[in-house]
Amino acid sequence: MLRIIIADDHNIVRRGIKEILKEEYPTAHVEEVGDAEDLIKHVMKDEWDVVLTDISMPGRSGLDALTQIRQMYPKLPVVVLSVYPADQYGIRALKAGASGYLTKDSAPDELVKAIRTVLLGKKYITPLLAEKLASVFDTEADKPLHEYLSDREYEVFKMLAMGKAVSDIAQAMNLGVTTISTYRSRILVKMNMKTNADLTLYAVENKLI
Repeated sequence: MLRIIIADDHNIVRRGIKEILKEEYPTAHVEEVGDAEDLIKHVMKDEWDVVLTDISMPGRSGLDALTQIRQMYPKLPVVVLSVYPADQYGIRALKAGASGYLTKDSAPDELVKAIRTVLLGKKYITPLLAEKLASVFDTEADKPLHEYLSDREYEVFKMLAMGKAVSDIAQAMNLGVTTISTYRSRILVKMNMKTNADLTLYAVENKLI
C-alpha cells in the first residue's frame, strides 16, 4: 500500500491534495499534519513512500523539516508544494534535499506526475526550475544579493521586507526576538543595506514580494 503524508497548515489545501491523490491512488494511505514538528514526528513513527510539504508553516519551516528528514531518511522522497514561485525557493529546496518542487497553482496532473517520478527515485524538475538551475552556473558576480542568504535568513528577509516587526517574526518562527534581531543584522550586512526600507525596495524591484 502506497503511504503518503501531507504537511500544510491549511486544512482546505491538505484536503484538496488528498482528493487528487486518492483519485489516482484509491488504495493509498494518505495522512495529514499541520506543521513541521508534527511532520517530523510522523515520519519518525511510521514508514512512508512520499512526503509532500509546504514551506511556510507555524514554527519551523518546511525547509527545516526537509533538512532533518533528509538526514534521517536520505532515500525518502520529499516533494515541496509551495505558494512561492520556483525562482524564489526552488533551488533552496533542491539544495536542502527535495526530490521535487511544485507551486500550489500547478495542475493536478502535474502533482501526480511528480509523485510518479519521485517514486522511481528520480528528481521532478519543472522547465522553469531547470532554467533556474542552469543559471546557478553563472559567475558569482551575477548572483543576486538575496541568494547569498541562508534559508533561515531568507525567510526573515522576506518577512522584514513585507513590513513585519521583529517581534512578530519571532512569534511566527517560534524563535527569540534577539535571534531574529541577529538574523536581521546579518541580512543587512550580507546585502550591503542599512534599513528595512532598503530591504523592501530590493524585494519589490526583484519581485520577491
